[in-house]
Amino acid sequence: MEEKAKKAPKKSWFDGLKSEFRKIVWPDRTEIAKQTVAVVVVSVILGVIITLIDFAVQYGVDFLVK
Repeated sequence: MEEKAKKAPKKSWFDGLKSEFRKIVWPDRTEIAKQTVAVVVVSVILGVIITLIDFAVQYGVDFLVK
């Protein structure tokens, strides 16, 4: 089994990198725009949810302390 590994031609790291780069399918402009809008919308929604939870917890702590 070790003999097979020794006989295999060695490819340089850059050859592997080039072959992997050829496999990449880059998204078009409209797909990037859709994904950007989705990320912004989800970020805003999560920001609002976290803010509401923060206010609720702060109100609860203030209520218990007073």
